[in-house]
Amino acid sequence: MTQYSRTHSSRRIPQYVLRITHYVLLFMFLSSCASQTPTAPAISTFVLITQDPNASPTPTPFQPSGQVNTSPATFTQAPPETVTSTIAPPPTATRTPPPPSPTVDSVSPTSPAPPASSRTNYILYSTLDFKGRTITTNQTIRYYNNTGVTLSEIVFSVQPNRYANTFVLNSIAQDGVSVTSYNLNGQRLSVSLTQTLQAGSATTFSLNFKLNIPQKQSNGLFGYDYNQINLVDWYPFIVPYQNGWILHDPMPWGEHLVYASSDIELNIKKDSGVVIAAGATPDQNGEWTRYRMVGARTFALSASNDFLVLESTVGNVTVRSYYFNGYKTGGEGILLLASQAIETFSAQYAPYPHQSLAIVQADINDGQEYDGLVFLATDFYGQYTGGARNNLATIGVHEVAHQWWFGLVGNDQALEPWLDEALALYSERIFYENNYPANISWWWQFRVDYFKPNGYVDTNIYNGGSFRSYTNAVYLNGAHFLDDLRERMGYGNFSKFLKEYARRYSYGHAASADFFALMRETVNVDISDLLNKYFSGSY
Repeated sequence: MTQYSRTHSSRRIPQYVLRITHYVLLFMFLSSCASQTPTAPAISTFVLITQDPNASPTPTPFQPSGQVNTSPATFTQAPPETVTSTIAPPPTATRTPPPPSPTVDSVSPTSPAPPASSRTNYILYSTLDFKGRTITTNQTIRYYNNTGVTLSEIVFSVQPNRYANTFVLNSIAQDGVSVTSYNLNGQRLSVSLTQTLQAGSATTFSLNFKLNIPQKQSNGLFGYDYNQINLVDWYPFIVPYQNGWILHDPMPWGEHLVYASSDIELNIKKDSGVVIAAGATPDQNGEWTRYRMVGARTFALSASNDFLVLESTVGNVTVRSYYFNGYKTGGEGILLLASQAIETFSAQYAPYPHQSLAIVQADINDGQEYDGLVFLATDFYGQYTGGARNNLATIGVHEVAHQWWFGLVGNDQALEPWLDEALALYSERIFYENNYPANISWWWQFRVDYFKPNGYVDTNIYNGGSFRSYTNAVYLNGAHFLDDLRERMGYGNFSKFLKEYARRYSYGHAASADFFALMRETVNVDISDLLNKYFSGSY
């Protein structure tokens, strides 16, 4: 995710508003024909983030120092009937402690993902009522107990339950037997198993639920907004287990969820004329439209009856740009930039892990990544006039990089966010040196140094102190650390290291200890001074 906030915002105007405005203006014009000095109605103009996208510096894409934070949209953990945008208190003592580094099977980046039998499988049959703003789902989950211990309960993340009157659980069953012993409280659904699940065994859950899709918060993503519905973290999923179930408390900045790699199939029905943007290419499954993702952390989608779509290919990867009327220049620009990013990162890290990538315009404050799909702010499209010196380019490339650092290689985003965020930010630098080398100095100033980065790179979302200090440490100082590490290791060894890191931890999770152990395995070089400068912990 790219952390970002704005002082002013431009709003995408829905088509029905434009039509009404047209008729009103026409009526006013006809009724005033006899007037010698007709007065045109005042129409608000967009206030863009950066008036000149090529100017330097700019207060975006991170919130400038001293500005009051109102972004990103996260909410305190609350009971089902309450949702608030206030700053969450420090996490309670019951929060799961940092897990030790898991053991992950090595997977060649040129071979298929691990066999499905080793991963949780999700199959969803969903009916989306776009006009009624509801979605009803029959969900089947095949869960494999790879924890090494016997389980008596399973813990699900249910993020929609953090919003008032949104999540309705109609039924839940295990292996065909109705489950009556469960506790749904805030984001956490704890299910007592009808019988214990031995290590190496599997079980099947069946759930039926409905979402009354809420109105999107002004600085949020989940929900409906004018003629667009965004469904992110919208279905119950089983959280990873490592010496306990890993479901952290949310915070007003950063991301708190940790996902296991899963195989996901969504079959969906929708209203006629509604276009679905998703991280997979659709096919038909009888009367259903089916999407399949192998080795994904989560499945997000966006729906609109006003989407315009552009499409391109990079090798065997299909790239689709979903944008709205009036933003074609940005829609075309991000299609090219994302295609270049896929080509660059596939060569630098590992082959792109999915068959397609969707880039979706949305009325949000920044960018947000999901498997095979990224959301980018309407402001970025509105300010885009071409080239690579702008927010659409930098943040778009950042979110594409998360397909490797978050999607392919997982990590604990709450306790060790630098492992995906610093790598995604520094990937922008790698993108520019491979595609627009004359812009490298501009990039350092525009994205990093303008905000005077400082703080420990291994800051987590709970001890970050504030939005500004958190991003300065994890993202910005993280980029400087990686640049210094690259110089110390040598460019060739650093490239070799990242490729092996992507290979070794594909479809699994990596911790900071894994990162540094592999770094030392790659090249025997002393980095003690860098660790003392950038990190609070010992690695």
